[in-house]
Amino acid sequence: MNKLYNYYVPKGGLPQQNQKVKDRAIFKNAYLFIPREVLCDIVTSQLPFWNKTRMWVLSRPMSGFSETFSHYIVEVKSGGGSDHTENDPTAESILFVVEGTLELNISNKSYKLSKGSYVFLPPSIKWTIFNLDTENACFHWIRKKYSFVEGINEPNEFVKNENDVQSVNMPESNCMWSTKRFVDTEDMRHDMHVNIVSFKPGGIIPFLETHVMEHGLYVLQGEGIYNLNQDKIHVKPGDYMLLRAFCPQSCEAIGKVPFRYLLYKDVNRHMALK
Repeated sequence: MNKLYNYYVPKGGLPQQNQKVKDRAIFKNAYLFIPREVLCDIVTSQLPFWNKTRMWVLSRPMSGFSETFSHYIVEVKSGGGSDHTENDPTAESILFVVEGTLELNISNKSYKLSKGSYVFLPPSIKWTIFNLDTENACFHWIRKKYSFVEGINEPNEFVKNENDVQSVNMPESNCMWSTKRFVDTEDMRHDMHVNIVSFKPGGIIPFLETHVMEHGLYVLQGEGIYNLNQDKIHVKPGDYMLLRAFCPQSCEAIGKVPFRYLLYKDVNRHMALK
């Protein structure tokens, strides 16, 4: 039986003039923290050839910080979408639907996407996407310039749903910490992973992870205390964290519901020598 997961979806709007400014947003050398209250109307972006659509840009490549990917939240109104979605032939993409339904066409093959749908799109592939329903749809769009390796083919496109992917418990975690992986970690064709990480209330990362992989983390559900480079931050659904390489990190799930987030990381390639 399919489980109905809760995914936080921003709705925009703008705070009233009598509301005090909240001070949860943080930008430091090691990380960026964007709280959900920042995702209002006036910080959205539009793209060429996308109709009835707006996007919150959560991350982009920045020299000396996070350098490998971009992450958008895309809101598509009824009748909106694009038949010219990507203008960079080297870009690969992952789409993750958090609200509504969408019609996706990949190389003349159609798919109906719904809540929990997960799509991988290799570079150069032609794809279109439209909202043919009467209600808004929303999806995460993560883009990365694909790192080609001689002798290794590009990965193939695929469409899955979170409901069809088994969670794998982390070792020695007493089933408190688990990950849903949408591709085989041994598949060297892939140079990025976008997973869903889950903690039961009270679950923890029991050490300060300090590694070369960049991270983008969007909180889908639940709350936690995240330790980022010795700063402890209370994170909530809709909050976003962008971590540069080697930023120390750990967390603890708090509250009464699972703490779940969408996690990007770059993998499976040599370090570029500059």
